Amino acid sequence: MYDQNPTQDAAGAESDPLGFRIDPVLARSWLLVNATQAGRFEAAHRSRADIVVLDIEDAVAPKDKLDARRHVVDWMNAGHSDWVRVNGFGTPWWADDLDALASTSVGGVMLAMVESVDHVTETAKRLPDVPIVALVETARGLERISEIASAKSTFRLAFGIGDFRRDTGFGDNPATLAYARSRFTIAAKAAHLPSAIDGPTVGSSALKLSEATAVSAEFGMTGKICLTPEQCHPVNEGLSPSQDEISWAKEFFAEFERDGGEIRNGSDLPRIARATKILDLARAYGIEVSDYDDDSVHSPAPSDTYHY
Repeated sequence: MYDQNPTQDAAGAESDPLGFRIDPVLARSWLLVNATQAGRFEAAHRSRADIVVLDIEDAVAPKDKLDARRHVVDWMNAGHSDWVRVNGFGTPWWADDLDALASTSVGGVMLAMVESVDHVTETAKRLPDVPIVALVETARGLERISEIASAKSTFRLAFGIGDFRRDTGFGDNPATLAYARSRFTIAAKAAHLPSAIDGPTVGSSALKLSEATAVSAEFGMTGKICLTPEQCHPVNEGLSPSQDEISWAKEFFAEFERDGGEIRNGSDLPRIARATKILDLARAYGIEVSDYDDDSVHSPAPSDTYHY
């Protein structure tokens, strides 16, 4: 569909020059890496993930928490600045996790099981100026999501689908989770945050991942948690402007300029905003637009549910 200009490292493995160095405001794929497996950090670093999140929370058994934390600190002290999913507020490990990260180059933290503003503000006190993604995973958290989004130190919201389903008994049908996803998007927009990050898709089915990513986009969510490096590229593709959308934006501006560059009717301003957003994102993500063989073929306008 499009080319993100992949390059090859010295070993011949494909890597992405943008990768997780993309601004976290725009980050699409958030790759969780079990921090007990330090040998996987380098592969994650070279993956197509926009953001790498070293996980010392849900993926780590209590007996392994200290080793996982030590692996993360060693990695950061080696000159890296990835994100870390820390243990939940009120657990025996939360305070020590933050104390250990305070003297490192950590890029940001994903705070698990957020159920109140205090979870965010108390974390921010210990890690000032470090961005915080609030991972909301329970009914209690969802009921307070507008307050959590409005907290001064909340950077983005993320939907912890697995724990939310366990807490509520909901199934995984998109219609079943529509209300929850809508709450995330509305709360983020109302608080002037970047759009929310959707939860992960379990399994190796490419079709299932593609369909789930399309659901995320349909609900205005512009990021998605990934569980393996292989999931990152499809998620990036599914949450980026498509060739048709980019072509529509370029055609719109060409037509607008041909008509004198003046507002013609009430639909021009929203279309200008939409087209500008599409092209800005395409540039940010390094997406190249293919040449067209037939200039008479015009792309349809994106639907009004298109969000970034």
